[in-house]
Amino acid sequence: SGWFRRLLHKPKPSSVESSLNASRSASSSPSSSSSSAKNSGSSPAMSLARSVRPSPVSALDINASGSARWAKSYDVCICHSEVDLELVEELVSYLEGQPESFRCFLQLRDATPGSAVVTELCDAVQNSHCWVMLITPGFLRDPWCKYQMHQALAEAPMANGRTIPVLKDVDRKDYPKELRNLYYIYMALKENSFRQIRDTVMRYLQELCRSSTSGTE
Repeated sequence: SGWFRRLLHKPKPSSVESSLNASRSASSSPSSSSSSAKNSGSSPAMSLARSVRPSPVSALDINASGSARWAKSYDVCICHSEVDLELVEELVSYLEGQPESFRCFLQLRDATPGSAVVTELCDAVQNSHCWVMLITPGFLRDPWCKYQMHQALAEAPMANGRTIPVLKDVDRKDYPKELRNLYYIYMALKENSFRQIRDTVMRYLQELCRSSTSGTE
């Protein structure tokens, strides 16, 4: 009877244990939030909070001469306002300095002089695997940024990792409604955000390479 009485009076898990169990479950869910998202007050369901899981395809496969990566001129097209150029140049320098040497399209650097702005924007979107949207107050005010965003969404309506929204100094209520079906990265710590962008681009290129390889088998 002693063991039965102890079983009946077995203490319930503490609130701390319950919280830990809940957080473990949430960490495997797409709706889990990062510390940056919490600090920003944004909805955890809208923030890209998880580190990207490694894919079985290696960086060597992505860099191989026959990789599907080389079917387009650029790995990443950076869509941004001119007022954010300094930050974007840091991001481009980071991505191009990675071991994979990501190929970035930066409008003020890579656009052909004398070409029409609309033509250059459309070509950059079509010839890039991924599009990073640096959404800042300047982006929201710039009609060309919105135009480029719409071009990217028209190119890949379901996104599938190709469109990567990055919010900086923008409230969740001002997040473009056209992108609200996509997870975003909230830029609180620049280094962490740069790494998340790199990992997201890497994952898409790995999936592209894997799909291409399986399709030829």
